[in-house]
Amino acid sequence: MRYCIFSGTFNPVHNAHLGMAEKVLEEFKFDEILFIPAYIQPHKNLAYCKRSAPHRLEMLKIALTKYPKFKLDTIEYDRKGLSYTYITILELYKKLQDIEGKINFVIGTDAFLNIYKWHDAKNLVKLLDFIVLIRDEQELEACKTLEGVKFRVLQSDKMDISSTMIREMVKLKQDITNLVPTGVKDYIEKNHLYRD
Repeated sequence: MRYCIFSGTFNPVHNAHLGMAEKVLEEFKFDEILFIPAYIQPHKNLAYCKRSAPHRLEMLKIALTKYPKFKLDTIEYDRKGLSYTYITILELYKKLQDIEGKINFVIGTDAFLNIYKWHDAKNLVKLLDFIVLIRDEQELEACKTLEGVKFRVLQSDKMDISSTMIREMVKLKQDITNLVPTGVKDYIEKNHLYRD
């Protein structure tokens, strides 16, 4: 099986996440894309991450139901604590017995260019093949300066949707119908998320 990981806080998951994952799936012919919600991302508000984790998980479950090749993996949620990608990848190699080649990892240009600041990065980059979402030639040239990292490129239009923007819109009582799956919008409303 050829696996690709899409990780993040997904607070909330939105249509740009799903659209990009579809593009990755189509372009690189993976068997499965594993969506891995972070429990607590390093450098983020710990109390808020813990409090939002169950909701973020439920919204992902709802969003992925219509995509047979998109799977929710709760490895970081189940582990609790800080979500370090290196530890997650080590555990996935033990857990998934049918991996063909290396696990692939979808990442934006900004995060990719800072990969060596990640926890145990020197070992992490040996375990993964990266798919970098780039917007232009300048970003591609910057990525090429990273040494010791294997990556492929997927052209990405600048995402017009962000989770931060959606949270702000909900707070301001603006309509998010076209930005998130219907079930996610209903969940946000039912649970009074992002109101304050």
